[in-house]
Amino acid sequence: MNSKEAAEMFGLTTDTVRYYERVGVIPPIKRDKNGYRVYTTRDLNWIYLAKSLRNAGVSIESLIEFATLSQLGGNVEQAQKQILQDQLQEITGKLEEMTKTRDLLQYKIDTYDEHIAKFKSGEVTSDNVEELWKVNHKN
Repeated sequence: MNSKEAAEMFGLTTDTVRYYERVGVIPPIKRDKNGYRVYTTRDLNWIYLAKSLRNAGVSIESLIEFATLSQLGGNVEQAQKQILQDQLQEITGKLEEMTKTRDLLQYKIDTYDEHIAKFKSGEVTSDNVEELWKVNHKN
C-alpha cells in the first residue's frame, strides 16, 4: 500500500502521515527499490493508533515517546504500557468531565422553557435562581 492509499484509508492527508513518520509518531516506513514508501499492516496499525489517540487529545510528544520506545528494542514493554495507562487515565478524566458537561447541557435544554416561563412570570428572579452546581443533572 502506498502513502496515498494509507492516508485515505484513515481519512488523513498524505502530508499528515508523512509528518507522523518524520517527527517519530510512527516508526519509519520501509521503502521499495525506487524509494517509495510501502505500508504494511503493522504500519497501518501505527497510523490508526496515532490518529485515534490524537483525536482523543493525546499529545504528539507522548506518541513520539511511545513510538521511540518501540524502536529501541530491549525491555521497553513496561515503559510503553505505562504510557498507555497514563493516557487512558487522562482520557478517562476528560470523559468524566465531558459527561458532566453533557448532563448539564441536557438539563438546561430539558428545563429551558420552564425556566424562561418562571422568569417571565416573576416566580424566579436573578436573586433567587437555582444554583446549577448543586443540581443533580442526571436524568
